[in-house]
Amino acid sequence: MRKGFSNTALMVIDVQRAFEDEKWGTRNNLNAEENIQILLKTWRNKEYPIIHIQHLSDNNQSIFHPSKQSSEFKDIAVPVKNETIFEKKVNSAFIGTGLENHLKENKIEKVVIVGLTTPHCVSTTTRMSGNLGFETYLVSDATAAFAIKGADNTYYSAEQIHTVSLATLDNEFAKVLTTEELIKKLNLTEAIQS
Repeated sequence: MRKGFSNTALMVIDVQRAFEDEKWGTRNNLNAEENIQILLKTWRNKEYPIIHIQHLSDNNQSIFHPSKQSSEFKDIAVPVKNETIFEKKVNSAFIGTGLENHLKENKIEKVVIVGLTTPHCVSTTTRMSGNLGFETYLVSDATAAFAIKGADNTYYSAEQIHTVSLATLDNEFAKVLTTEELIKKLNLTEAIQS
């Protein structure tokens, strides 16, 4: 087993141009991409594993269809070198992909999850990661949500959706941390083990 966080994959979920479409409405945490970039830089500098998840729809009308430019990664999250990419068609990055096998084959026991959006693909992947036995961390300020209306037409702000989504995951499926808290934990673990 590798020491500290070296056996921890940074999993970057659906950081794609499709989420810039105005159809989504109001979004919270406009600094999410900036924090994702900080974590990508940290993982790349330490040469820790990075996994990119890309949502690609079979529906050719979808903004996630591979024929559309909107399905491409945002500039801040374009994979480099030998970083792994898994393409998915549903909310969970574990369904219909080789993600679980990839983690196990590479002896990756911990995952740090960032990306879009908090209540959908991020939440679903986080729940499955925890259920599959991976030590899971979710970075609260490196993910974001959009405002939505419920079945009864009640409006929920992006911040409400984000906050409640994180609350339902913390200490049940994952440990929720901020970017700063995660980097401190990473540095402290390395200092103790060096």
